Amino acid sequence: MANIVIAQTTVNDEGKAYDIGRAAVEARLTAGVHIDARMTTFSWEKGAVQHERGYRLSFQTTTGKVAALKAWVHEQHPHDVPQWIVLPSVEASEEYLAWAVKETTAG
Repeated sequence: MANIVIAQTTVNDEGKAYDIGRAAVEARLTAGVHIDARMTTFSWEKGAVQHERGYRLSFQTTTGKVAALKAWVHEQHPHDVPQWIVLPSVEASEEYLAWAVKETTAG
């Protein structure tokens, strides 16, 4: 049985975030995507703390689509090592699950 998951990545460019989000929905790899307003991130890179602005994309998809979505996002992503985190759902309504399954099924 399918279940809902939230898969997340980040990009530094607003236009690229919109392009990836829209295209993932059009490809039916995700039922929907939320793009969070610009955020600030700090991380270790190249031996020092780095500061960037970015956008988080949260894909609402099913367990059956995660692998395909991951491969697709990694192809589209501007970073060599994109952030990729999948958060399982503890609970989702039957109606929301049915919607996500319907919208991620080619048709």
